Amino acid sequence: MTAKRPTLSIKPAAPKSARPAPPLRASYEVKPVLQPGYLPRLKPDSLALCLLGAANAVSQVRGGAALPQALVTAFGVTQASPQARGAIQDIAYRTMRQLGRSEVLLSLMTSKAPEPPMLASLLCCALALIDTAAGATPPYEEFTVVDQAVTVATSHPDMAHAKGMVNAVLRRFLREREQLLKTALQDPVAQWNYPQWWIDTAKAAYPRDWQAILAAGNEQPPLTLRVNVSKTSVEAYLQLLADAGIGAARIGPSAVRLDKPIGVTSIPGFDAGLCSVQDAGAQLAAPLLGIADGMRVLDACAAPGGKTGHLLELANVELTAVDSDPKRLVRIEENLQRLGLSASLKAFDAQTAVWWDGQQFDRILADVPCTASGIVRRHPDIRWLRRKGDALQLATLSAKILDNLWQMLRPNGKLLFVTCSLWPQESEAQAAAFGVRHGATRLPAPGQLLPTGGALEDHDGLFYALFQKNAA
Repeated sequence: MTAKRPTLSIKPAAPKSARPAPPLRASYEVKPVLQPGYLPRLKPDSLALCLLGAANAVSQVRGGAALPQALVTAFGVTQASPQARGAIQDIAYRTMRQLGRSEVLLSLMTSKAPEPPMLASLLCCALALIDTAAGATPPYEEFTVVDQAVTVATSHPDMAHAKGMVNAVLRRFLREREQLLKTALQDPVAQWNYPQWWIDTAKAAYPRDWQAILAAGNEQPPLTLRVNVSKTSVEAYLQLLADAGIGAARIGPSAVRLDKPIGVTSIPGFDAGLCSVQDAGAQLAAPLLGIADGMRVLDACAAPGGKTGHLLELANVELTAVDSDPKRLVRIEENLQRLGLSASLKAFDAQTAVWWDGQQFDRILADVPCTASGIVRRHPDIRWLRRKGDALQLATLSAKILDNLWQMLRPNGKLLFVTCSLWPQESEAQAAAFGVRHGATRLPAPGQLLPTGGALEDHDGLFYALFQKNAA
């Protein structure tokens, strides 16, 4: 029998890009969860403070915010120290990866959805810390988690009335864990921790691989670096890591995966531009375009700029990077400065041509808006922010962008269509339709990359299609 779970709905929005995702739709109104200037009397760096911050962020995601932005707000309103920020982030990401199971468990242990929403988020965060996979070591002592969750409820004016319920629910889970999980896991949402429509879509698109795809999306992503081959070699950089006592392995032409993630400030040579953080699959984009010195190159929908930097590392080209968000262009500029590179940055929507000077490009990289379903292991909130109809909406937007960019490509020039989606509607179907519309020649490219490979194929889910514009 399938366990009953709370109903979630989503407020529709017309996203401008794949980042950030459209907002989550909640069946309740999400009010401000903690006003700046108000802070419950919790000890700095205590688990209670970290649970409060994580619950704050999770509540914001439930209201439609992307998790990274929600965390920035949570850090501010809790006045968290750097150490506490790390714990808040870890708990929030852990909760997003287990939200489906936590929601179902709560429905089994409560007669109705906990109110206010902040209370439900607090319980989900606490459950994420004590509902560990078989054999996994809990990050905190279980009864410490219960105690600190009760402390949060007691200290917060909107939850003080429910401190007894928090204690009862969490202690019941510890007592009846085996039976509760057995019942909950009959529900696919609890088993896989994705919305039902996402599970059904994965099954339909990949009948043989859907389970591996869903499982991969729940894993912690690796920290993969792109070695700047214009400044050093992969072999030399691996030696630099070894000298610093950092284990790493080469998993691509310029890709190096660290054995354990570390902060960028601790990565040897990062500030000097010897490397950049970039998924191994994403590193395939720039080489596919076959750029050469002197070419005019366009990087459309360029933010956050990983591919922009890679293109400039490979050849001395005249590069224009376009993105609709001026704030995201600032991040590109900062990355280019760190690498000692430069490009022309333009804050415009890639659907328009108002920024174009009329001179056609030799190469165009079109990393178009999509549901970002292929990078869910890095952004676990995406699965809860998206809705079933988003793929069609975003595919329509992306088609307009591709058609607009095609006029900017010179005859015999190449356009690389990239998307970080797993859904065929946004990838192969889009590529096939584009090729027909423009009579373009399709050149060899990887096509759909699934996030299911072994150690040497540890990458996100991306799609690549390369087109050449035929001479008139």
